[in-house]
Amino acid sequence: MYRFQSKDSADVIMLAAHGEQILTLMGREATPEGIITSSQLVEAIEHLEQAVAEDEAAFSRQQAQAEAAGEPIPRRTGVTLRQRAWPLLGAMRLALRGGHDLIWQS
Repeated sequence: MYRFQSKDSADVIMLAAHGEQILTLMGREATPEGIITSSQLVEAIEHLEQAVAEDEAAFSRQQAQAEAAGEPIPRRTGVTLRQRAWPLLGAMRLALRGGHDLIWQS
């Protein structure tokens, strides 16, 4: 499990696989412990928001392709990347606003 913490919000906890995925999408190495300094938060937020947008666009393309082929339109199953990233993005924005770092531990 990964626990993301800052002084400005509640902790965000993720299963290991999801935490590793999110860290990688932010351009960070999925290490057992780490920090995103307040000066690095803007870039990390941008990377994660871009990954969410790309995931949403890819699924929209799948739906359009299925519709064009006359196939059943796929539906999302499980938790989407947008849903998984939302609490952490909120914590990151609060940390940025407060001028604090975000740390993680597994």
